[in-house]
This record gives sequence, structure tokens and C-alpha cells, in this order.
Amino acid sequence: MSTKEEVRAFVIDALVGLQYATKDVAGDTQLGPAGLDLESLSMAELTVQLEDRFGVKIDEDEIEQVSLMTIDEFVADVAGRLEPVAEGSVRE
Repeated sequence: MSTKEEVRAFVIDALVGLQYATKDVAGDTQLGPAGLDLESLSMAELTVQLEDRFGVKIDEDEIEQVSLMTIDEFVADVAGRLEPVAEGSVRE
């Protein structure tokens, strides 16, 4: 599984855990008002979970910008923040 695939799977699982319907979520679905409509508290929780799992820090001042991203853009952003690691050895 590639880093992007692992991040995508984690994000989708986290959204399910936050009680968001992900059945019809596609790569071009926005996280914010035009798509999933993640509330600021849910977005903060998602970023905390990503930090815990992957060690990726998303600052509070970035959350508004992130809410305008699509799933694909967000996954690419998170994957791009990860230090280069060997395939399959992303932090647990």
C-alpha cells in the first residue's frame, strides 16, 4: 500500500469514526461546506488523529484552508508532509 493509499484509508476511517457518511465520498469531495461539511471541531479532531498516527502537524491557522480542500488534495498534502520513509513503514 502506498503512503497516499494508507493516508486515504486512515482519513476515511477517521471520518466514519466522527459519524460522517462516507459511502458516496470521492476524491473530489470537499471536506468543508461544499462537500462533507466538516465542522471545525471535527476538523480539529481529524488533524489530531493524523498527528497521532503519522506525526503530521497541521496548525490551527491552516484548518480553514484545509476545509476548502478535496479529499485528494488533503491526502496529497498530508502525504507530502511525511518524511520519506520506506514503503510500508509509516508510523503506527
